[in-house]
Amino acid sequence: MTDQAYICDDSVSCPITATDSVTDSCRDFREKLEFLSEYTAWLWGCGATCIRIDKNLTRMSRAFGIEVDVTVMPRHVELYAHSPQGNAEMPVVIRQASRCGINFTINTLLSRLSWEVADGKLDYDQAVRRFHEIISTPRTAPNEVWLLASMANAAFCRLFGGDLIAIAVVFVSTLAGFKLKQIMAAHKRDARVIFLCCAFVSSMLCAGAHFFHWGTTPEIALGTSVLYLIPGVPYINAVSDLIASRYLCAFSRFVDALVLTACLSVGLCAGMYLLGLRVI
Repeated sequence: MTDQAYICDDSVSCPITATDSVTDSCRDFREKLEFLSEYTAWLWGCGATCIRIDKNLTRMSRAFGIEVDVTVMPRHVELYAHSPQGNAEMPVVIRQASRCGINFTINTLLSRLSWEVADGKLDYDQAVRRFHEIISTPRTAPNEVWLLASMANAAFCRLFGGDLIAIAVVFVSTLAGFKLKQIMAAHKRDARVIFLCCAFVSSMLCAGAHFFHWGTTPEIALGTSVLYLIPGVPYINAVSDLIASRYLCAFSRFVDALVLTACLSVGLCAGMYLLGLRVI
């Protein structure tokens, strides 16, 4: 019987032979490996770059006395851990990335957790409890995000030279589009469909201002009406992964962002076309 075990998702095996008994150290190794894989999957899911994932995992695994190599794939993570018995073979843990969405709060708290473990402030059991507290952190109130995102997009309109009427139109159009985004996301709709529909609604409202000649800068209102949908974080992370030579992840993130950008562009053009505005 081979010493190597290939592990998928929630099942993890320790590298022992058929005649070996499962020792306490082996169970401890298995539990730590499971925890590290879940930790990595959450980091990847909440929008961490490959560099951050690698550094956080390395400092935490070494504090636990485990040498771990990680491969980050577009939809899952793979951990290759050295056996505590010094076996040449390496057990493999494969776990699907968490679908929690980009969350800077969880991202920051998980990074802080790795430092607390590395500095000896938390042992394994305390780290596990702290980890579950972090992933259970409630998100910012939806209405608060809704209002702040609308104000931010209106500020973009002003930044590009929009007048007060254009700012007001962008604020209202973002309120409508972002609320639709929250409703569709709550119903688990496809992100591409969400971006297309939200861009269409926001552009329709701002194109109406252009159609009825409200204000002196309706074209700026129209141009900034969909900026709240721009997937900036995936673009930035793609560049970061590219610099770190993580080409597969960089390409995956870039294509995802590019597809979402194309969807919002289609929604914007559809709204303009419906009101008879020329697409320049």
